[in-house]
Amino acid sequence: MRTPVRLAATALLLAPLTGCFAGGTDTGAEGGDARIRLAMLQPPRSGLSPLSDDAFKLSRWSTAETLVELDGAGDPRPGLATSWERTDPRTWRLELRADVVFHDGTPLDADAVVGALTAATEASPVPRILDGFELDVAVDPDDPEGAVVITTGEVDPLLPARLSSPQLAILAPSAYAGDGPVDPVGTGTGPFELVRSDGTAGAALDRFDDYWGETAAASGIDVSYVPDGTARAAALRTGEADVVEAVPVAQLAGVDPELLHEVAMPRTNTLYLNTDTGPFADPAVRAAAREALDPARLVADVYEGRADQATGLLGPALPWAAPLREDPSYDAELGRRVEPATPDEVDGAPITLGTFTDRAELPEAAVLLEQQLEQAGFEVTQEVREYQFIEADALDGAFDAFLLSRATILDSGDPVAYLASDFGCDGSFNLSQFCDPAVDRALERAATTPAGEERRAAIMAAEAAVLSRDAAIPLLHERVVQGEAADVTGALRDPRERELVDERTSVG
Repeated sequence: MRTPVRLAATALLLAPLTGCFAGGTDTGAEGGDARIRLAMLQPPRSGLSPLSDDAFKLSRWSTAETLVELDGAGDPRPGLATSWERTDPRTWRLELRADVVFHDGTPLDADAVVGALTAATEASPVPRILDGFELDVAVDPDDPEGAVVITTGEVDPLLPARLSSPQLAILAPSAYAGDGPVDPVGTGTGPFELVRSDGTAGAALDRFDDYWGETAAASGIDVSYVPDGTARAAALRTGEADVVEAVPVAQLAGVDPELLHEVAMPRTNTLYLNTDTGPFADPAVRAAAREALDPARLVADVYEGRADQATGLLGPALPWAAPLREDPSYDAELGRRVEPATPDEVDGAPITLGTFTDRAELPEAAVLLEQQLEQAGFEVTQEVREYQFIEADALDGAFDAFLLSRATILDSGDPVAYLASDFGCDGSFNLSQFCDPAVDRALERAATTPAGEERRAAIMAAEAAVLSRDAAIPLLHERVVQGEAADVTGALRDPRERELVDERTSVG
């Protein structure tokens, strides 16, 4: 039984939610027409700009749409573009869907698409999906209303999948007007129109009756940002929210199991080791750290069995990865690992271990990793902050080791972009400060190989090359626990974290 003190604390955490699910312009109704209340993990960091990671919120609310979507297997399917063809190695032609209107009433046409994609290519910083990638977009002169031509700087066999990134959503021309940030309010094409953004407090969306597809079942969506995991769980338990992102493992015991749904995520908890400076510049010391860690303990003690122990960087959300690790060439590459340093050789080497508080399990996991590393002879100091206050230091190599929960197919549905970003010499998210010409060559082979079995084999060869050098230690693959009220139907359980509510989702 909970003590009165615990009950009071929970009430205080929940109190900020009351009234946060303020409705939009529709009143809603019973029988599935009601508004859907979302409790989301993180507030926007860039004013809901579609050119940032905030684009994934717009996608999860079904307000901003892309030219191409991905099916369950990760293969491209039509979105705002109905078809595409490759006219030469670097040129693609896309036909646009007819009779689509933006939420501000203007029609979707080739000029609007050119404007939206050009804005993405000229943004600073450039959207991650376009990092190091040249793209030129033009109206098709043979069909100036209904088709565009895209030319890439280099051969890109995965352009259609790249266009599925929420960071390349197509908004109305009015969204890009002026010198200010891109404005997604009232400028999307989806079944829900964003009518209000309340900064880091929440947002409101209304059903868009002129949607080109099926009219939304719900009359709208009311969003509240609830970074505190205890408060999110309480919102689900007390009925304050209908759909809740990422219910922390530590809170599951207090929630009706019927309201909880596990999704295997393409998200790996990885310990990145600084290969440039400090003790981990020595491959043998990195190998000693790898040998010291026990991921099974993390899965059992921190995640209470609700995660999968990692055998590589790519997890069960990519079902083709595990069978390809049985290839003899994969084992041969891992056989290149150097012998680990002994505890005497480690000799109390001081290391700084960083992580962040935004994901509730990471600080607890860091404590367990500290214990295991100290048993192997390291002297560990931890730094734990909110992610927004620690990311810059992590990217600058300020830590000897950094524990990160990392999405591996966030943007294009293909893990090559993640591998290149994290482990390429010119990678934009290279927390390990890692650079190896052989790994770069493996990444290049994967990037230039057409989609299919050959590309997947090249991806796994690149994974093995990274692991053989101990630039990072994969620990576990997360399963996100999504909360859904008993009267919610049609909520989406998406491993790629792109979809949450769509036109079929309803309450009541």
